[in-house]
Amino acid sequence: MAQQNVAPEELENVGVTEKLGDYVSGDITLYNEHGDEVTLDDYLHNGRPLILAMVYYECPMLCNLILQGLMRGVSDLSWQPGKEFDILAVSISPTETPELARVNKENYLEQLGNPDAADGLHFMTGSEEEVKRLGDDVGFYYQWNEQTQEYMHGSSLIFLSEEGLISRYLHGIDYPEMMLRNALYDAADGKIGSTIDRIVLYCFQYDSASGSYVPVAVNIMKIGGVFTLVILGTLLGFFFYREKKSKKLNEPIRSI
Repeated sequence: MAQQNVAPEELENVGVTEKLGDYVSGDITLYNEHGDEVTLDDYLHNGRPLILAMVYYECPMLCNLILQGLMRGVSDLSWQPGKEFDILAVSISPTETPELARVNKENYLEQLGNPDAADGLHFMTGSEEEVKRLGDDVGFYYQWNEQTQEYMHGSSLIFLSEEGLISRYLHGIDYPEMMLRNALYDAADGKIGSTIDRIVLYCFQYDSASGSYVPVAVNIMKIGGVFTLVILGTLLGFFFYREKKSKKLNEPIRSI
C-alpha cells in the first residue's frame, strides 16, 4: 500500500516551525532599500514590536498575496507603522537588489495609502548566509526549485518584541485587523493600545495549532457579566434617584 501524506521531495525542507519564546540574532546583517548595511538590532530596542515577512520581490504569486494581505490588514488598524510598530520585509533571494526593494516599498506604501507610514515600512535584502541565519532563527525554511525556477516557501508573518523575542506567528495570506491587533498587542507585552483595545483583545486567545486568534468563551462571558452589572447598577441608581426625588416633591409643606 502506498504511504499516505508524504510531502514531495522538493518540499521536505520547506515550511515554518514555530519557535515561540526564542530570540533572533540582533547581529544579522542586511541591506535596506537605500543599499545601506544595517543589522537586525537597528530595528529592535526602539519600544515597538516588529512584523517580519520573509518573502522575495520577484515571487510570481504567493509573496505578493502575503504582502497585499498584510497591507490590507494594516490599513484597517488605528495604529501606524513607525509609531506603534514596524514592518520588516526581508528577501530570501540573494540575487535581489536594494533598488528592487525600494521599488517594492514604494508600491506597497502606495497600496497602504498612508505616506506617513514610510518610516515604519522597511524592505530589505541580504546575503544568502545572513538571510538563512534569520530564517533558521525564526523557523522559516525555504528552498530553490530548479525545475520551476522559483523559491518554495511558506506563508507566515512573524511577530517580534522590541527585544527580538518571537512572540507570535500568523499563517496564510489573509490577516484581518483583529488578528494583527492581537498579535501586535502580545508582541508589545500590552504596552500599546487603549483601554477599549485591551478589553476587546481580552476576548481572544492565540491558537498555535492554527496560527490564528480564536474567541475565548469564558473571557467573553466575564466581560459580558461586567457590562451587565454596570448597566444594571446604572439603571437601579437612576430609578433610586428618581424615586427619592419624587418622594421629596410629594412631601407636604409644613407651615411655620
